[in-house]
Amino acid sequence: MTDPALDAEALRERAVASLVTARDRTTLLTSCVDEPDLTAQHSPLMSPLVWDLAHIGNQEEQWLLRAVGGQEAIRPEIDSFYDAFEHPRAERPKLPLLPPEEARRYASDVRGRALDVLESTAFHGERLTEAGFAFGMVAQHEQQHDETMLITHQLRSGPRSLTAPDPQPAPLFTGPSEVLVPGGPFIMGTSDEPWALDNERPAHRREVAPFHIDTTPVTNAAYQAFIEDGGYDEPRWWTAEGWAHVRRNSVTAPLFWRRGGGQWLRRRFGATEAVPPDEPVLHVCWYEADAYARWAGRRLPTEAEWEKAARHDPAGDRSARYPWGDADPGPEHANLGQRHLRPAPAGSYPAGESPLGVRQLIGDVWEWTSSDFLPYPGFRAFPYKEYSEVFFGGDYKVLRGGSFAVDAVACRGTFRNWDHPFRRQIFSGFRTARSESV
Repeated sequence: MTDPALDAEALRERAVASLVTARDRTTLLTSCVDEPDLTAQHSPLMSPLVWDLAHIGNQEEQWLLRAVGGQEAIRPEIDSFYDAFEHPRAERPKLPLLPPEEARRYASDVRGRALDVLESTAFHGERLTEAGFAFGMVAQHEQQHDETMLITHQLRSGPRSLTAPDPQPAPLFTGPSEVLVPGGPFIMGTSDEPWALDNERPAHRREVAPFHIDTTPVTNAAYQAFIEDGGYDEPRWWTAEGWAHVRRNSVTAPLFWRRGGGQWLRRRFGATEAVPPDEPVLHVCWYEADAYARWAGRRLPTEAEWEKAARHDPAGDRSARYPWGDADPGPEHANLGQRHLRPAPAGSYPAGESPLGVRQLIGDVWEWTSSDFLPYPGFRAFPYKEYSEVFFGGDYKVLRGGSFAVDAVACRGTFRNWDHPFRRQIFSGFRTARSESV
């Protein structure tokens, strides 16, 4: 029998490591630009970076100091300013936000107290603290805002402020273009992943008909073929809403792309470069992904199909945590954690492929699915309705798999992301599927 004290110590170490990793990334994203860039709103789609910084601290205070630690509020007067539901992003620059240095001090003060709370917290008896859930939730929340801040860095004008090494060059992928996923039942979602969020729960049986899915995400070269074939000028490839959207907003290529010198160029974190043909296409909305799939004679996979391709192990007839198994992600498995500032070439990370041979299901680019964001059977909101429940049934499509901007703590085979079908500033791409009979 495992010693409960050793389990608690391991959970404490994991929680500390996750919180520190997130804070190191937050510090990087908020220290590489000067104060005017921190307080400016670089796009009405995004908050000022300084809002994200203090919001991270405020959420940590509310959940770890107040809810878990039972402590009095440090700065109750700022709660409403950093309530994401009370103030839309476009309005946040008008709020009396903490200036950068004060925001840093506040977040640092909260973190010091939170680590003290962690030392004395029991990891059993209360659902909020069972297996360290509250600490994992806060680490995931910070990493999600780090991804949001990285999107802001991509949207801001001016010279490059972030650098990172490129992914290792990969041999040109010459494997099969698609993989057959057998039909039949599988277990979708999870009931036992300790830090899984409410919309990933509970585990339940799903039946999926046999289908084929792309071995790798759709590449820039493949997407360029759609553009050159007049894909943006042909309404038959688009849903009515998608066609209205691209016409109304003059969308003719992925976000940040433009023609120059007889080739496609893109802007990436302040630098302009030729669009690399073998990388997964990035910054496309659901409408664009769906139109490409129709043009290619295919479709987007459903969320259940995506998860079966990512988690189902036919040999053991079970669902694993990740495509490669149950081990936590390593650098050999996937492009995660902002180690790089771009997707790796399609076909990279053979160590991370699924038992069926599908690659890059985790990391590189978020992948649009055809599914609306809905609760699983038996869903229960926890610990607050505003994380998932208020978005169910609305105009949101599900994305899966994470991107190079996602940390491993906020990415697993069951993790669900969602956004409006017109969103393109996110690090989104896709892969296509077809039914076996097609």
